[in-house]
Amino acid sequence: MMMPPAADGQIDTFYEDDAYDNSIPDVQKVTKKNNTLPVWGNQKTMNLNGLVLENVLQCTYYKQVLAECSTYQQIVDEIYMHVRHLEPWEKGTRKVQGMTGMCGGVRGVGAGGVISSAFCLLYKLFNIRITRKQLVSMINSNQSAYLRGMGFMYIRFCQPPSDLWAWLEPYLDDEDTVDPRSGGGDELTFGQISRMMLTKLDWYGTLFPRIPVPIQKDIDEKFRERNRQALEAQGYDEERTGYNAQRHAIREMEKEHDRKRKGSPAREGEKKHKKIRCDHHLRHHHCRKHRKDCPKRAKAAKAAEKTNENGEEKMDETDGQKN
Repeated sequence: MMMPPAADGQIDTFYEDDAYDNSIPDVQKVTKKNNTLPVWGNQKTMNLNGLVLENVLQCTYYKQVLAECSTYQQIVDEIYMHVRHLEPWEKGTRKVQGMTGMCGGVRGVGAGGVISSAFCLLYKLFNIRITRKQLVSMINSNQSAYLRGMGFMYIRFCQPPSDLWAWLEPYLDDEDTVDPRSGGGDELTFGQISRMMLTKLDWYGTLFPRIPVPIQKDIDEKFRERNRQALEAQGYDEERTGYNAQRHAIREMEKEHDRKRKGSPAREGEKKHKKIRCDHHLRHHHCRKHRKDCPKRAKAAKAAEKTNENGEEKMDETDGQKN
């Protein structure tokens, strides 16, 4: 059962312990027994890249401001006020020029920059060990898209890989948008973000924890099954889709054959008629004087030569017929 928003604007979410309620994903059902979230991977680093974690711990904002925040509501207020993107680095502060090899920057190794408020607050949420109820309220919030994005990142970084599909699958068709890029210009829906988190490791200059191969194969198979169900819902089955694809391929092959066939309209239209040049011009192609037009005398001599040749050929044919 969803509770209405509290007076301070925060969504207070609570689900009853009802095993037969299919409208709520099992992983989001909150009870007294399961309200404590499990933590997967490193219990201290939150599975963050070493360079990102080092910059978080050395950041003045984390050491001074967030040190005084000890409750979930205080951190949520900081997210409302300070988070404007979901990248680990502030725009223009990380320099990777001149870095080679493993320091190239794609995998979060190299020269650091100014760590973002989002990752400082994300690590602070990890340290206070937020509950399942609090995480559910984050990812279902209608107050801030960045609060939702922080909840999605928390799930991807420190929740067990076996639970990722249960957490993110309900949001694959979510059309609400957020811009994770520092400086803007990369607006994504939460459905796209959920798909990225389930299929990719890169996240704007850092890496998510690697999903074990058997679990990743299972996730990929669930995506394929989901796509098949979507096609069936639209009235297509695999046999019909394959038959139509085969017919389309055959038609394309026939069109390609027609284009290559001698005398076809498609091929005739592609031909470019070249300017006919006489033998004299070809012999003197290097001469600037004869580059475009051949001398009249040369043309006349060539025409007379051809006339004589034609006359001799006709005489030979006549003699052959008489004999």
